[in-house]
Amino acid sequence: MAGTVTHDPPPAAGGGRQGGPLIVTEDAGLLDDLLRLCAAAGATPEVHHGVPERRGSWEAAPLVLVGDDAARRVRGAARRRGVVLVGRDQDDPGVWRRAVEIGADHVLMLPDGEQWLVDRIADVAEGVGRPALTVGVLGGRGGAGASTLACALAVTSAREGLRTLLVDADPLGGGLDVVLGGETAEGLRWPAFAASRGRVGGGALEESLPELHSLRVLSWDRGDCVTVPPQAVRAVLAAARRGGGAVVVDLPRRVDSGVAEILAQLDLALLVVPAELRAVAAAGRVASAVGMVLRDLRVAVRGPYAPGLDDREVARLLGLPLVGDVPVEPGLQHPSGSGRPPGAAGRSPLARFCREFWERALVEARAA
Repeated sequence: MAGTVTHDPPPAAGGGRQGGPLIVTEDAGLLDDLLRLCAAAGATPEVHHGVPERRGSWEAAPLVLVGDDAARRVRGAARRRGVVLVGRDQDDPGVWRRAVEIGADHVLMLPDGEQWLVDRIADVAEGVGRPALTVGVLGGRGGAGASTLACALAVTSAREGLRTLLVDADPLGGGLDVVLGGETAEGLRWPAFAASRGRVGGGALEESLPELHSLRVLSWDRGDCVTVPPQAVRAVLAAARRGGGAVVVDLPRRVDSGVAEILAQLDLALLVVPAELRAVAAAGRVASAVGMVLRDLRVAVRGPYAPGLDDREVARLLGLPLVGDVPVEPGLQHPSGSGRPPGAAGRSPLARFCREFWERALVEARAA
């Protein structure tokens, strides 16, 4: 159980790691539980029996966890935000009075409030700032070039200095690590996260993934696993977003429960549509399927153009906002054999398209 007494603590100012919480208790059993929850959240706490004698420790800690046994000993400490009174007795009415006396923001009872507390500790340990601008890319039909555009967007974002994570959500696509020339790179792939539940640490996730072209890549391996439970997908993408910067997701055209979890966390998605009538018809079905979950879907048109079609007409037929015409670059039709990833040539038409997209999208995100 967790209850609010006064006000919520302020969010951490920025995306850097903020350090672990301060624990104040003499209850050995309670301390063991709090240390276990800190370990689950990836945080190393500072432990005291009362208000720390070292000047500034009480005030500087990002979060203070006060055991109910220690409430009397911290009653005279300076009032601050981010204090949680932790106890075990659900039926003790005096706990609320003691929480007010020490200026606690929350009263939390174990074991019921464990997941809430793990999330809160992880927030302060990681630093919670603006979540990553999360963009999905999917093809209106097979071979539309969605994976190429997803890679180019990620490579361009990283080149512009944004913390960038590229997520391969299509287990049958062959692996984006292959597209980026990093199929042998060390790091975890999707099957390693299949058992994830609850909260995944953002920093730990990022450090565990292959680093290619200054960005992190979560792809599929060449094994038999082609599904990850929806709750694991939800936890992993949420962790990726907490790090800030940009997250690019290469999406399959089918919508299953795992893909629906991703769609729900996207800020926007680009539907890549070749400029031909059959592709437009197929893209209409894809747009209808993802539109039930996705909040913001836009169309990116790829030539060559069939007679009577241009990018504006394709967008009109689909009833979607137009992002623009996606340039087709020689040598990138089969990027895994080109020796360079899509978007790597900074002055190329494709890189310019991606750079202009990010400029507009980031402005929209800041204004939202």
